[in-house]
Amino acid sequence: MSAAAARRRKQQQKRAAAPKSGESTDPVQLRLDSLLQDPTLVEESVAYEALQLAQSSVRRNVKGGNFSGAVEVAYTTSLALLSKSGRVSVSSQLLSGLVQVLVETHTACTEEWVGRFRELDDAYVAALDADAKMDPAERGRLQRLHLHFLRKGLKWSNDLGTVKHGALGMHALLGQHCWRMSCDEAVVQAEPVAQHDEEDDEDEEDEMETSRVGLRNESVTHYALAEKVDVILEKLKSLPAPTEEEMKMGHTCPPAQRDALLTRSILVLLAIENLRDATILASSYLKDVETRSADELKKSYLDKTDGKAPSHIMFVCMLLRICEKDSKTAPLFTWLVRNFGAELGTMHQPEIIKTYTTKIGRVYFDIQPPPSMMDMMENMMSMMGGGGMGGMGGAPGGMNPAMMQAAMAAMQGGGM
Repeated sequence: MSAAAARRRKQQQKRAAAPKSGESTDPVQLRLDSLLQDPTLVEESVAYEALQLAQSSVRRNVKGGNFSGAVEVAYTTSLALLSKSGRVSVSSQLLSGLVQVLVETHTACTEEWVGRFRELDDAYVAALDADAKMDPAERGRLQRLHLHFLRKGLKWSNDLGTVKHGALGMHALLGQHCWRMSCDEAVVQAEPVAQHDEEDDEDEEDEMETSRVGLRNESVTHYALAEKVDVILEKLKSLPAPTEEEMKMGHTCPPAQRDALLTRSILVLLAIENLRDATILASSYLKDVETRSADELKKSYLDKTDGKAPSHIMFVCMLLRICEKDSKTAPLFTWLVRNFGAELGTMHQPEIIKTYTTKIGRVYFDIQPPPSMMDMMENMMSMMGGGGMGGMGGAPGGMNPAMMQAAMAAMQGGGM
């Protein structure tokens, strides 16, 4: 063989061995890709190795300024661990890292990413349901971890998205998960528990409400923010009608869940100025859920001698009618809320209910609360979007994800 032919052969072998366009040359990533295709991924030790490799790859990508690569590795590995290995406890650790890297890299919340969260949620639930032998306590722990993950995802969508209070799809996922948890006896507890996530900063602690009533109140709040009025109505249909004790004048017990969740949903919708959906929900409830006639409800609401507490559906219907008017009806609004105050005070988290009515008074009737109440109200309303930036999202003057990523890349590349 001539020297020229030998050179050509060596060049052809070199080209054949070279990675194709788009393929990684990183040995960590190559090993991770191999594991994710390996049938032994169902084994816990293999799944943990994939987790560690993914975490290493994510950090290397972030350090190198490859932000899109970092979030892609976190997402694809999380989905593979759920759908291929079914190791929920392993994948939950990487899911927490996924939100962390989305925030760190200032990745913008888009409809594509909301869809990816939906895929992860579906895979997480499927993996949990597939393990029939899982200890109930462990199942409850994993459900709470997923709630924490979705809440952090909502906060990210609020801070780096374009929708005030967070992406509608993220609220829908949270509403669905909270309701699902409320129906799981492995999750429901009599008292709230403090849930500490080891992946968070040491000082961060999230008070996690895991009572059935708390989870359902959070669920309808998120469904209202997601504009899922039809889903709220279906959930209310599944609940029992009020008992005689719950409808009794001056009752000390909480109101019926169905009534309380209806009122909370309407108040949330009005607080975010969604009068249209609030009206649809109230009218649909009267038509499809309430068993008493409109005339009977009106008569009972005005009659102080029948021994019945004011009905929630009449309260919200009157509130809606007043909100449709101009600010001159402010005295009527004040009277209505004061008249129904005892009932509102028996609802779950009455201080948050007061925040909603205060916001409604300010928005529709220009009733200005005292400064101390104003601060509390703004803090409570910001929690709708998971906290953080108070619902600024991607509004003008808020955080610009593309500019932040460019600045981070420049800093890491020595440009700043």
